[in-house]
Amino acid sequence: MGHEADPALLDAVQDLVPDLEPRAIVLSGDLCKRARHGEFIAARSLVRDLGRTAPVVVVPGNHDVQWWWRPLIPFGCSAKYRKYVKYFGPTLNPTLSLPDMLIASVLTSHGIAWGSLTFQPRDLAVKGHLPNSEITRARSLFSKAEPSQLRVLVVHHNVLAGEISGRAGLVRWKQAQKRIAESGAEIVMCGHDHQECVEMLEDRVVVSCASSLSTRTRGDNPAVFNRITWDDDQIRVELYRWESDRGLFRRTDVHAFGRVPGRVGEAKTGKKG
Repeated sequence: MGHEADPALLDAVQDLVPDLEPRAIVLSGDLCKRARHGEFIAARSLVRDLGRTAPVVVVPGNHDVQWWWRPLIPFGCSAKYRKYVKYFGPTLNPTLSLPDMLIASVLTSHGIAWGSLTFQPRDLAVKGHLPNSEITRARSLFSKAEPSQLRVLVVHHNVLAGEISGRAGLVRWKQAQKRIAESGAEIVMCGHDHQECVEMLEDRVVVSCASSLSTRTRGDNPAVFNRITWDDDQIRVELYRWESDRGLFRRTDVHAFGRVPGRVGEAKTGKKG
């Protein structure tokens, strides 16, 4: 939300989502541009509308954090999330358990924090980091999941480097990737990079990175959102790409990966148009 929001994209998603009959909806952060009250109000309205179709899991992105409040001071962390908490509740890393899926999210958007700092000034308040405490909590949740449940991990920052940006969204990305691969997740859902990406991480975890519903798409690429489907044998990531001339989202790609029920799926990748 904000001055770069595209009403046509938002309307199209709201119209299409009920027809897709999702069992859960995930918004992986960056609901706002400047963490302003008006932006949060608009985002909350969208979430409430989507929630009429299915439960919605929301995590904060770096644009949703008031990073200018008490940076680098550990006991001032809560101030950075004050507006987000006002509109979306106190849980920054929500969990959703349904009979056929367990969705666990981890907080990677910490504003200006010691763990997110790099030597690049442009990374200030942009990069995220994955604390060991967060992934340990997710690992514990996944270890208790039923064999019938798809284990879904949600983070804000892109786990793999994007083709256009050429970098991952997390500092110490190799360590973060290792932690995710060992978490027990079968699929990780993320965003941040404004560019869609579907790959395998260490031949163990499907990575589903979504694009953006604002005009801030990278490299003038059209907006894309991802739909996840699965059965006992496969996890499929379907890409719905915006076609401006027709004013709608259309499924354009399907990426299929083999899975082993009750275990992290082994990579058996394929792609079909």
